[in-house]
Amino acid sequence: MLGKLRNMTALYLLKGDKVLLLYRQGGRVVNNVWTGSAGGHFEEFELNNAKACVLRELYEELNLGENDIDNLSLRYVTLRRTNGEIRQNYYFFANFNENISDDLCSNEGQVKWFSIKDIGSLEMPYTAKYVMEHYCATGRFSDKLYAGVANEKGVVFVELPEF
Repeated sequence: MLGKLRNMTALYLLKGDKVLLLYRQGGRVVNNVWTGSAGGHFEEFELNNAKACVLRELYEELNLGENDIDNLSLRYVTLRRTNGEIRQNYYFFANFNENISDDLCSNEGQVKWFSIKDIGSLEMPYTAKYVMEHYCATGRFSDKLYAGVANEKGVVFVELPEF
């Protein structure tokens, strides 16, 4: 292990019992799977600011700004070792502002609203699938921050308290 890191964000936009997902096409690392509404790799100037990264990606991919969403919150941080690197993912959730049209398009692929109960059957990146499974069962009923470590059997989540 050479210590190579890959830092990424993902944002899941919620509207009632629906979540906006992106079928990402043409990505360097994540391709031809359903992902968060927007997200991607940190730029060098964002390495200590995951919120700045996710807001930039929101604008670049969906042409939306911070005023178009409500209650932006970092809810999950995951670690996975794969392909010679450690992937750190920061998963944000936010409510879609009801005053904005939900007829959206993305330059990264196809966007579509799904019922939360239907997303378990979708093809997703490894840690994202487990994050959404945990979110649907536990995370959406709290405001806690969770940390997850991936292994070959799934992702093990623990609450990440501040102290």
